[in-house]
Amino acid sequence: MSFTPQVVIIGAGAAGMSAAIDLANAGLKVQILEARDRIGGRMFTKHDLEINAPIELGAEFIHGRSPELWQLLREKNVSISEVGGDNWCREDDELRHCDFFSEVDDILAKMDASGPDESFVDFLHRCFPDSDSEGPRRKKAKRRAISYVTGFNAADPAKVSAHWLVQEMQAEEKIEGERAFRSQRGYYDLIEIFRQKLIAAKIDIQLNTVIENVRWRDGEVEIFGNNGDGKITISTPKLLITVPAGVLQAASRERGAIQFIPELPLEKLSALAKIEMGKVIRVTLCFHERFWDSLHPSKARSETLSDMSFLFSQTGNEWIPTWWTTMPQKYPILVGWAPFRAAEKLSGQGEDFIKQKALETLSQLLPIDKQKLENLLKAIYVHDWQNDPFSRGAYSYVKVGGEDSPAALGESIENTLFFAGEATDIGGNTGTVHGAIASGKRAANEILSGSNSF
Repeated sequence: MSFTPQVVIIGAGAAGMSAAIDLANAGLKVQILEARDRIGGRMFTKHDLEINAPIELGAEFIHGRSPELWQLLREKNVSISEVGGDNWCREDDELRHCDFFSEVDDILAKMDASGPDESFVDFLHRCFPDSDSEGPRRKKAKRRAISYVTGFNAADPAKVSAHWLVQEMQAEEKIEGERAFRSQRGYYDLIEIFRQKLIAAKIDIQLNTVIENVRWRDGEVEIFGNNGDGKITISTPKLLITVPAGVLQAASRERGAIQFIPELPLEKLSALAKIEMGKVIRVTLCFHERFWDSLHPSKARSETLSDMSFLFSQTGNEWIPTWWTTMPQKYPILVGWAPFRAAEKLSGQGEDFIKQKALETLSQLLPIDKQKLENLLKAIYVHDWQNDPFSRGAYSYVKVGGEDSPAALGESIENTLFFAGEATDIGGNTGTVHGAIASGKRAANEILSGSNSF
């Protein structure tokens, strides 16, 4: 019996899966087309069998207590733990405790969205101008604020919209976004919940299916692609596109790019132009033991780094400036986070190059020899999202003057083409898994509200 979908969804990430489940549960025939050989999108969890620990290649932290995520995890009684531990900073050739986030908050609190939009760098120059009378504490706080914006948002501080950052902070306040959590098996837990719901809803999922062209007009869509066995053509009255913004921005004929015929309206293209994909390289180092448990930050201090949660560099010269452990779980794992310029230097390099730069950085930040680190290293995990043709970046942020772009990007076209994904979130949660889920639910509601047109 042939299967004729009433809605086709491109992309099996958080947005696509959440939309598909809502649509199928409402009685529609839904088909998901996914370019990769797996579901999850930029949620990508592996498992190290020797350590018996989840290894995240994409999303890792649960930011705050968003209902979109917590409701799903609580339904399945997934164990969730809050990130704790000590923050350490390497500054002035000394490793010391640091209250990194509170100092940053003092500066971010000065931003507001009442005046004209500006970049974060322009905001700093306007509100905290450089001067001879400026004390070292203020200079340090400004450096940390820039590090935070580039690190947390993977954003260019000279491009990112201050108005958008304000929206993001307001959204975080509503869900206790300053708190971070992990589920027991990482984002694998959420992916498995989605998988079970997709199976229960009898949703057809076609993996390894790369879409190349979309021909559309009011109420009619033809989708052309390749599934490995050859060319495919699928027809549907409604198409939901949930691919990352970077894929929509890709030039025609590049791998992963989707050509729309006719081209998307100017309003949609203008919105896309105001959205940027943040760049990040994350590297996970698995060691034979938690060697930092016995490391002392200095010869003069008796305490060790056993409760270390985050490790920050403030020199600006390291290849990988931010590191964290798996606290509160004490696995022998350190995760390196290289955003923006650091990601640009590492992207496209081989795994051995990245490993050497990671070990080099760690030996500078911690009182331990690089060769000893290499001897202790058991495994390394890396995924270059910038060079992944089906993501083309880590997650999105909004450029100056584009605070309305997520809403414009998410608007449907002629009740035929619909859009979802973290870049289209209208609640201030761009760049997050819960923002992606919310966008999928929004798109599903739009499609269902026009269901009489099937």
